[in-house]
Amino acid sequence: MEAEKKAISLLSKLRNELQTDKPIIPLVEKFVDTDIWNQYLEYQQSLLNESDGKPRWFHSPWLFVECYMYRRIHEAIIQSPPIDDFDVFKESKDQNFFESQESIIALCTHLQQLLRAVEDLEENQLKNEFFKLLQISLWGNKCDLSLSGGESSSQKTNVINSLEDLKPFILVDDTEHLWTLLSNCKKTREKASVVRVDIVLDNSGFELVTDLILANFLLSSKLATEIHFYGKTIPWFVSDTTVHDFNWLIEQVKHSNHKWVSTCGADWESLIKTGRWVYHDHIFWTLPHEYCAMSQVAPDLYTELQKAHLILFKGDLNYRKLTGDRKWEFSVPFHQALNGFHPAPLCSIRTLKAEIQVGLQPGQGEQLMASEPDWLTAGKYGVFQYDGPL
Repeated sequence: MEAEKKAISLLSKLRNELQTDKPIIPLVEKFVDTDIWNQYLEYQQSLLNESDGKPRWFHSPWLFVECYMYRRIHEAIIQSPPIDDFDVFKESKDQNFFESQESIIALCTHLQQLLRAVEDLEENQLKNEFFKLLQISLWGNKCDLSLSGGESSSQKTNVINSLEDLKPFILVDDTEHLWTLLSNCKKTREKASVVRVDIVLDNSGFELVTDLILANFLLSSKLATEIHFYGKTIPWFVSDTTVHDFNWLIEQVKHSNHKWVSTCGADWESLIKTGRWVYHDHIFWTLPHEYCAMSQVAPDLYTELQKAHLILFKGDLNYRKLTGDRKWEFSVPFHQALNGFHPAPLCSIRTLKAEIQVGLQPGQGEQLMASEPDWLTAGKYGVFQYDGPL
């Protein structure tokens, strides 16, 4: 109880600093990333003109202060043993999973039926199934608790039935490039060689299920031979996936009383045990840096990503960090906005929930702005944006 009181008082202090636009202060509790964070705070301060100027909550880059807030929430917890490994967001994440059961059952049933037929599918049918599962993974990204303030954002409808209706809301669709890339890898693959797809995860709960279903299909269709997942080291942006969420979800799926759901869970567990699915976490994903700084700040992670044949970046925060969260013109090419970040062919799969979007046709963004002022933030539109050799 004393630890809880301490954590709550630290969180109250944080809330007061935020509401009253206080200077942003260095982190005090020793953790693996404390020094990197504090160096970044110094860097932010060096960008200010006034010599005594300190970065403040209302006058700093939005991506930086948002990440800083979540890092300070974590600091309040790690300063309060014995609750220092408590995930303040776990209850909301679990609720999202349990409230999405009907959709999860529909998806797992679809997957199991698909896997039974996958050997016999013609190339065109395989391609259509691949596109379908990519779209399911895209719309799974709507379930974001950091946007709903932790309120329920579970998936209660069968998303498979809505895919045709949702197609017009995909503003950039580079899925053909993904198919070409992976089917070429499959055709030219020697018996022993590896085709590796990396998935940089976003939300746990329903979205994670859609990502695991896609990953399962990639292996079963032989479009990939191994999948590497990347999650967060600490609780982050309310619903982001940590290793605990990843393992917990697979356990829940495995123990489901629905036949096809539990079959999926058992399959996924064995994919992990046999090393065809590998989960990584790295502290870089919860730093404030944009991804073009990765090769400097986390060269080990950059080197790891270079081993992939394709990297899928899920969700909005990844998109903001890929593009530096800048006020780009809508028609600036995605390749340019990546600012030199090209570890391997990559694709951003996101529904739009932040005021940034690049790679649109000339006039496309302005037209949307005129007809739907909130098109950038409502989560109604989505993109598959590819960068890599064609």
